[in-house]
Amino acid sequence: MRVVKEFNQKDIRISVFSWNNKYILKFELGPMEQTFKIPETDVLEEADLEVFWTGEFFEKVKIRFKEMGESFRAEVGNL
Repeated sequence: MRVVKEFNQKDIRISVFSWNNKYILKFELGPMEQTFKIPETDVLEEADLEVFWTGEFFEKVKIRFKEMGESFRAEVGNL
């Protein structure tokens, strides 16, 4: 697995990997993560991947993290 890029954006850790003819996009926030796989053949240049952390897609990632966090905290509270 090759690390293409790693950085933080708005407290979310974003890692981009290249593995098995796919790009793997991993978004991490605290104990939660979201992972997406994209065939390399669907991407003309690695720079094209920026759309995943600069627009509507990233806004939805943040919303999902909020929902995941609420669900996780509620379940931990029930232990």
